[in-house]
Amino acid sequence: MISNLSVEHVTGHLLGRSEAGPVLLGSRCQSCGEHYFPATSSCTRCCGTQLSESVLGNHGELWSWTVQGFLPKSPYNSGESAEDFQPYGVGYVQLPCGLKVESRLTCADPQQLRIGMPMQLVEVDYGRSQERVLRTFAFAPASSPQEKQ
Repeated sequence: MISNLSVEHVTGHLLGRSEAGPVLLGSRCQSCGEHYFPATSSCTRCCGTQLSESVLGNHGELWSWTVQGFLPKSPYNSGESAEDFQPYGVGYVQLPCGLKVESRLTCADPQQLRIGMPMQLVEVDYGRSQERVLRTFAFAPASSPQEKQ
């Protein structure tokens, strides 16, 4: 659980910041309790329209994963070419609320990834545009239970 949460929106509607670092922001249906990421205005479970912002947290368990071994097609915009592309992990991380979030992983080594391992939300650089470094959220293997806050 994230204690003393004071969320500062840092990247629009996807990420906020707490004392514990970045947190995923989503929505929760007030009628049935279903969670969504990214946030939405209607519930696909009960068709409700009373949704509120919800802090989804900063950790979870790796549910499934793969390695992206080639440069994705457009609209992927890392600024890389096929020659300088670096493979990266992609996975589904199950959050404590039960929601599974597709995310970039900080690890692309199959020997270091396993289903059910604890994961921690981080921010990473994933490429460059002409004007700036491009950043996104990712999940990294949590090195200890204390990192799950």
